[in-house]
Amino acid sequence: MDLRRVTHHSVAACCMVTVAGMALTACNESSQSIASTHATAVDITTPSGVQIVLIPAGEFWMGSDQGEADAAPRHLIRVSPFAIDKFEALQREFEALQMPDGSHFKGDDRPVEQIRWSDAALFCNERSRAEGLETCYDEATFACNFEASGYRLPTEAEWEYAARAGTSTDYPFGNGPHKLQSHACYAGNSAKQTSRAGQKKPNAWGLHDMLGNVAEWCHDVYSETYFQESPGVDPRGPASGPQRVIRGGSWKSSEGACSVIARMADVPGIADACFAQDTYGFRCVRRLSEEERDRVE
Repeated sequence: MDLRRVTHHSVAACCMVTVAGMALTACNESSQSIASTHATAVDITTPSGVQIVLIPAGEFWMGSDQGEADAAPRHLIRVSPFAIDKFEALQREFEALQMPDGSHFKGDDRPVEQIRWSDAALFCNERSRAEGLETCYDEATFACNFEASGYRLPTEAEWEYAARAGTSTDYPFGNGPHKLQSHACYAGNSAKQTSRAGQKKPNAWGLHDMLGNVAEWCHDVYSETYFQESPGVDPRGPASGPQRVIRGGSWKSSEGACSVIARMADVPGIADACFAQDTYGFRCVRRLSEEERDRVE
């Protein structure tokens, strides 16, 4: 399979964000600024027993001008509020929905891996049905209804916004990988396998394993040049293409591949019955209800 894995070095952005009661401040080298955002992430448990985090709307600098070409240019993005899983999709969640789980590294609290993009999308639909929500994905074409109330895969912009959690550096704890050991299961500490969910420190919005453990499928089609043409509000990727975006790095990845900037991509495996990558997993997102919006505004 054609797998693209690249690493980047970001320039800090100028912003002030209040996250879970903690003020985070950073300035970028070009003296650009964005409006202040007062944001509080809120943890809830869904009717199916999955912990999710309500993420407030906000602006952030996405990408990098000091890395691989596909991460440039660094650009300002506005993201609407959304809910995202606190942990990567777990094997016990597949069992609860009676969905097949071909994971290599078995364990109820380990993330699902060896999963195709299309199977991740089908899981989103099954979870939506289980909670009485409208499904997002057409199961014949895999077109996504972003207005539906149910679960889907995160856009690349949503993923990076959530992974940064109000920060503006290459990693949610700084510009270097010096603290990665305590924040990610990656090649430097993984013992060549995934770990149980939540064993590493979360980011400032309480999200675990956004870096490492399993690399996470995003909804978006991948394009090397998409950041050059991306809209500034809720970008959803190109309309078509052979690969889908993967983010965050895995238990097998280097330090650089586990930054919030690094972009990867692979074919979605829709027609590949033999697809097997024990480094790929995912987590779900969905729109907020009106009541949930009030809680994060």
